[in-house]
Parts: sequence; structure tokens; C-alpha cells
Amino acid sequence: MKLVRYGPTGAEKPGILDARGGVRDLSGVVTDIAGETLRSDGMRALRALDPETLPRVPGVPQQDLRLGACVGAIGKFICIGLNYADHAAESGMPVPPEPILFSKWTSAVCGPNDPIQIPRGAVKTDWEIELAVVIGEPGAYIDERAAMAHVAGFCIVNDVSERAYQLERAGTWDKGKGCDTFGPTGPWLVTPDEIADIDDMEMWLDVDGKRMQTGNTATLIFKVPHLIAYCSRFMSLQPGDIISTGTPPGVGMGQKPPRFLRGGETMRLGIAGLGEQANPVLPGGPA
Repeated sequence: MKLVRYGPTGAEKPGILDARGGVRDLSGVVTDIAGETLRSDGMRALRALDPETLPRVPGVPQQDLRLGACVGAIGKFICIGLNYADHAAESGMPVPPEPILFSKWTSAVCGPNDPIQIPRGAVKTDWEIELAVVIGEPGAYIDERAAMAHVAGFCIVNDVSERAYQLERAGTWDKGKGCDTFGPTGPWLVTPDEIADIDDMEMWLDVDGKRMQTGNTATLIFKVPHLIAYCSRFMSLQPGDIISTGTPPGVGMGQKPPRFLRGGETMRLGIAGLGEQANPVLPGGPA
């Protein structure tokens, strides 16, 4: 299944893609793509539906039909740093001995085609395409061998980052990661049965038509089951929590010379089987 949330910002409704790529309305079945809907029983109930029997939503998704983030009521937005060896190298940092965890604030979440707003006074706003895991079954101290049973699905996240806030000011990375609009998520939540091999997914990101990032999940240092088990040692994982698994090389900070977003650009990015995003970038104002 490919699940979506469509409609105006703050008033999104749940939907499912039909065989032709159109959206069918799920609001008569569930209230949102969130919470209990993401647990095993909820997903089984959705899988048993025939999308053709559901009301058709007018419009083409991501064209004249806005899509919101594909998950609602996100509780935790957990991110993994330096999880591709070649990205660590371009950042001038050693491969970490265990996963680096940081957070994006949930107020950063936006739709897959919504504008990205550079913050006031920001000077080093960057891009990071990432594979994200959405938790379905809750758990703590999850056994790595059972970790995939806790997954509701996968989606794309662009871990937009303000590097000056992240790396050049006192404190943790979080202040450069969670600015408003810095977490475009979607376009759709794709269930695991539609993914042939989670460890072999091509990914890419363009800025104004120039290819900046090219990668494959095959080169993840810490794989998805390990990340789920690892995160669950430090916090319980709940339905709708997101784990964004890290980015491949090609970020702006790693360019020679570095290249950052100034406003007026368009980022386009995609992961095989998970769809694409396209975000216009709006300039920031003075500090």
C-alpha cells in the first residue's frame, strides 16, 4: 500500500493510492494515517480494502492535489547522523562507533512539495535526502531480529539543515535541524511488502536540475533493524515515530567550494519505490 494525507495544511485527510496513482479517500474508514491506524491490526484492515470501492479524490497528487506529510501526529522525529561512510568522509568526520542520534522538532514537518523557508539570518542552509522508517508497533528494548515487525512503512525525508546553527554555535546539532519547514516528509508511506530490498534502494537529490546527491542504502553503516533496536534502548518507540536513517554524500557542506541554499532554488529528490519530492526554497530575512 501507499498511504497519503491530502488537502490543505493543517486539515489533511487520510488517503490511499489506487492502481492508477490516484488518491482514494480513507476518511470514512480512519481518522488519520497516525496512531493506532499504523499498528499491525490497523494496517491489516486497510490492506483488506479494495481502493476502487472508496471515493475518488479529484486532482493529481503533487500537481493540483496537495499532499501533506504522509504521517500525522508524529510523536518523535529521530535522526541518525553520519550513517554513510562516504558522507562522513566528505564531512571530515570519523565513522562513528555507534549511531549518532539527534532530533528534529515536529514543527519542522511539512509536505513533500511545500516551500522550504530559510530562517532569518541563516547563511549555510543545506540538503540531505534520507530514507525514513515509520514505526507501527510500539516497543522498547526491541530485539534486532524482530525489529522489522515494528515497521509500518517507509518514506522520504529531506533533513534540511542550517549548518551554522548546527556546527558553529554552542550546544547540540538540534538547533540547526528543527527549523520550521526543515522536515518535508512523503509523498507517501509505503508498506514493507512493496519494498523488494530495503538494503538496495537508489536515491538522488538535485538542486536546480544539477545532481548533487547520488546514493544507495547498500552503503548504510548501521542498517534499519539495528537502528530500530538501538533507538529503542534509549526511548520507547510509538506508532508514528519516525527514524530518518542518514544521508549519502553530496550535501552542500561537502562541495568544493561549499554550496548552500540562498532562496529561489528548487530541490528535487527521490528514492526508488518511495516517490519524489520537489520543494521551492524561500529566502530568509535579516537576523
